[in-house]
Amino acid sequence: MKRILSFLLLALLASPAVQAERIKDLASISGVRNNQLVGYGLVVGLDGSGDQTTQTPFTVQSVINMLGNMGVTLPPGQNLQLKNVAAVMVTASLPPFARPGQGMDVTVSSMGNAKSLRGGTLVMTPLKGADGQIYGIAQGNVVVGGAGASAGGSSVTINHLSVGRIAGGATVERAVPSAVGEGDFVHLETHTTDFGTTQRMVDAINANVGQGTAVAVDARRIQLRAPTDPSQRVAFMSRVENLDVTPAQQAAKVIVNSRTGSVVMNQAVTLDTCAVAHGNLSVTVSSDPVISQPAPLSGGQTAVAERNQIDIKQEGGALMNVKKGANLAEVVKALNALGANPQDLIIILQAMKAAGALRAELEVI
Repeated sequence: MKRILSFLLLALLASPAVQAERIKDLASISGVRNNQLVGYGLVVGLDGSGDQTTQTPFTVQSVINMLGNMGVTLPPGQNLQLKNVAAVMVTASLPPFARPGQGMDVTVSSMGNAKSLRGGTLVMTPLKGADGQIYGIAQGNVVVGGAGASAGGSSVTINHLSVGRIAGGATVERAVPSAVGEGDFVHLETHTTDFGTTQRMVDAINANVGQGTAVAVDARRIQLRAPTDPSQRVAFMSRVENLDVTPAQQAAKVIVNSRTGSVVMNQAVTLDTCAVAHGNLSVTVSSDPVISQPAPLSGGQTAVAERNQIDIKQEGGALMNVKKGANLAEVVKALNALGANPQDLIIILQAMKAAGALRAELEVI
């Protein structure tokens, strides 16, 4: 485990420390964004793998409402036993500048206890935005990227069967206005807050397009003076987006995922000299069955008991001197010298940060 972190981080060192990037990779145009859509629908045609109607009554109610809209009236109190229908949530992302009639992909996710959506067909489902308006209609055959089989009480499942996708399964019905800028100005918003990178972008734009074209509003927003003619504005933004800028070096940061034990640090991380004592505590619990057999003709019954054994082992933690690391390679080498796995590194890094030896921002997610 300790070698995995070293391999991944040292692999990053093989690439150049600083590389020029396009402005389109560092920033986005203000107002040009996706809009999330959601809808509730039914998937029909399943091979007996749909919702169990006794546990998901909303599926039955949805089928009754759908049949009623189609002119089919069921007798009151009718108890439907459906196995080929599943209630689903349909989600999609409406891209900017989308126009009515264009297609977009949708994701179909089971709401109830359906075993699989494989082979099902999504019935026409309205997709609504945050304002409650309908912006798209989804329908089509659900494609599931998994497989499963069961027999004799055993089952095998590959990937996830309760979520599927329909490529081009929705049609845009309403356009969302996406104005590129206001009046004579267009604004760029950088993906990260950094004064150095923002200023370098401003300098690159002014040097290639013209002095006074770009002005930094703050560490994340750049104001551009753009042509008012739509065609000229598109050409102007295309030119600006493809300019190369070398980003400023980011602040030293260590990202720790407490759930998975992952530890990721950037190249600006350094260590001061410190001493760390690291030891492991292991607890082993074992259980063995003990069978008590009665004597012949005694009329007793065989009894089975459990014999539990708990062992606790404490490994010694020697005090180790961690030398000052001038770069990422030295930091990784120093941490690997402790013989700690990623889970242990989380505790060690937190202690180093508290002691002031870790020269980086520590973020736990």
